[in-house]
Formats: sequence, C-alpha cells, structure tokens
Amino acid sequence: MPPPAVRSSGSPLTYVALGDSYTIGTGVKARHRWPDQLVRALRPDVSLELEANLGVNGKTSSQLVEEQLSRLDSLEADFVTLLIGVNDVYRGGDAETYQANVRTILEHLLERLPARRILVVSTPDYTLTPEGSTRADAAAQRSQLERFNEILREETLARDIGWVDISAVADRVPDDPSLVAQDGLHPSAKQYAGWVELIAPVAREMLSEDR
Repeated sequence: MPPPAVRSSGSPLTYVALGDSYTIGTGVKARHRWPDQLVRALRPDVSLELEANLGVNGKTSSQLVEEQLSRLDSLEADFVTLLIGVNDVYRGGDAETYQANVRTILEHLLERLPARRILVVSTPDYTLTPEGSTRADAAAQRSQLERFNEILREETLARDIGWVDISAVADRVPDDPSLVAQDGLHPSAKQYAGWVELIAPVAREMLSEDR
C-alpha cells in the first residue's frame, strides 16, 4: 500500500471549504457536514485536515466573492472545495452574474492552487424537498438550478478543475425522507454521507497525484 498523501514536510494537507448552507451543514451536527465526513472518508490514503469551513448559510456567489475569498487568502490551504449557487437561484439572481462570479472564484483559486487541488460540487435540487416543493415557482426554480449547475460544470471543466455531480444522491429525496434534515429543506447526515461516497474517490485520486 502506498504511503498516505501528505505535504512534503510530512504534515497533513490543509483543506478549506467554501460555500453556503450546504457546506456549513445547516441542520446537522458539525461532524456530519460533508467536508468533515470527507476528511474521515479519505483516511488512511490521504492525510487531510479541515483548516476552515467558510460556508455560511444563505450566501450567494456574489457574497462568496466579497467575503470568503479574502478569508481564504489569510489561510494556508493545500486543497479547496467549492459549492455555491442555491441562494443565487432562490433570490432570483441572473445567470450572467452567476457565471461572472463563478469565473472570478475559480480564477482566484487557480492563483493559489493547481487545478488538481480544487474540487467543485454541484448544487442539489432543493425543490424536491418537503419545504422546497411548496414554493409556487418550484418548477421555474428547478429549471434555473439546472441552468446554474450547467454553468458551474462548464466553467469548472474548462479549467481542468475537479467536478462532482451529487444529483444521483440528492434526487432520491422524494423517495427517501431520511435524506432530509428536520427542517424539511437541507440535507441530512445520511444524504451528506451519500455525497461523500461520490466525492471521496475523486478527491482521493486528485490528492494522491504526484504531478
């Protein structure tokens, strides 16, 4: 078995997570947030330490640009994940602004890290949840979410940055209520565990690459 991926100094790789309520894990305990679960899932192959989870409930891509990038710059990060977009849709944001923000975020990250140390995760469809499905404009919001996820995917892959689509898990919500937290809107610990089953193999390969 190859030795675990670590920094050249032998210390763990440091990890910073950027995002919104899905990253900070609104509705679940800290240890059940997907970034925390990811760190545990990668052991022992990758020695990764969550330096900071900068996710904040309700934040848009514009707010991430304004607030989280400067905080990231004050930290030492060997690996960064990004999940952002749901609040842009929820608040009626336009695709052009979202795309511009995504480009700004990704280019900023590439100034700090190689593409193989950046991983972007798709936004789940909250209109499938008990709370989200009650919105009068749920169908329109679902369509906009799909558009925004496509923007995020295209901008990510155009830069050879890691990409994971978690919809295969998130879209099971209508058939499995246990995938939703008690607030009826955010993912449960079980759903986040399902995400990590998809994210961990990609992250493990990225962080184990010696190039």
